[in-house]
Amino acid sequence: MRDTSERRQQIISEMRERGSVQVASLAKKFAVSVQTIRKDLEYLAQRGVAERSYGGAILASEINVATEAPLDAKRSVFFEEKERIGKLAASLVLPGESVVLDSGTTTMHIAEALADDEDITVVTNDFDILAVLTAKSRINVIMLGGALRRKNMAFYGTQTVAALDDLHVDKLFLGVDGFDIDRGITTHYEPEALLNRKMVEAAGQVIAVTDRSKFGRVCLHRILNIDEVDALVTDGPVDDAIRSASAQFGFDIHTA
Repeated sequence: MRDTSERRQQIISEMRERGSVQVASLAKKFAVSVQTIRKDLEYLAQRGVAERSYGGAILASEINVATEAPLDAKRSVFFEEKERIGKLAASLVLPGESVVLDSGTTTMHIAEALADDEDITVVTNDFDILAVLTAKSRINVIMLGGALRRKNMAFYGTQTVAALDDLHVDKLFLGVDGFDIDRGITTHYEPEALLNRKMVEAAGQVIAVTDRSKFGRVCLHRILNIDEVDALVTDGPVDDAIRSASAQFGFDIHTA
C-alpha cells in the first residue's frame, strides 16, 4: 500500500510538472504493468485530480474547456472570423487536389468558399458540409459513413475510421476545439480524436484551421502534437508565442 501511495504521489507530481502523463511511459518508469497504472489514473480521476484521456491522463486544472458548446452557438460565434478563415483556406486548394474537411463550423466555411471545380475531390464526415457541397454540381464528394452524432451533425465510429483505410488525400483541413503549444491540438469528443488521427495518417499535408479564441485552450482528448501540423490558418494578428512555435516546429501561418 505504501508503494502504491508513493507511486500515485509521484504521478501527481509529474502531471503538475508536465500537465499530462501517458500510461506506457509510467509503466516503464515504475516497472509495473499498464493495468496497474490504469488503476492509479482511475483512482486519481475519481478524486478529481486528473481526467482520463487517450492513452493517459491530464491534470484536471489544465483542462480549461469544460463542455462542448451547442452547434447553433458554434455557428454564430466568431462568424466573420470563421468566414474569412474559410475563404483563405479554400484558396489553398488547387485544381486536381483531394482534401478532407473535418467536421466543424470553420471547415463548413471552407466548403462554402471552395470553387466548384470537377477536378477537386472532398472527403468529409460532416452532414452540414455535405449539404453545402451538394449544391455545387462539379466537386467530387466522398461521404464517410458511420453513426450520426446529432450534437454536431457528423458521423463517427469504426465504419467511419475504416472508410479511410484505402484513401490518400493531398490535404486535411482540421478544425480544433483547443490549440495549445505544449498540449497540442485537442477535442472534447474521443471518437472525433480517433477519427482525426486516422485523417492525419491519410493526408499528405495537415492544415489546422481555427480562430484565435482556441489558442491556449486544452480539451480532454489529444489529436496530435503541434510539430505534426504543416500549416495554420487563423484570423490575425498572431501572438509571438504562436509565431515562435511556427519557427521552432516548421509550420506555416496564414492569417485572414
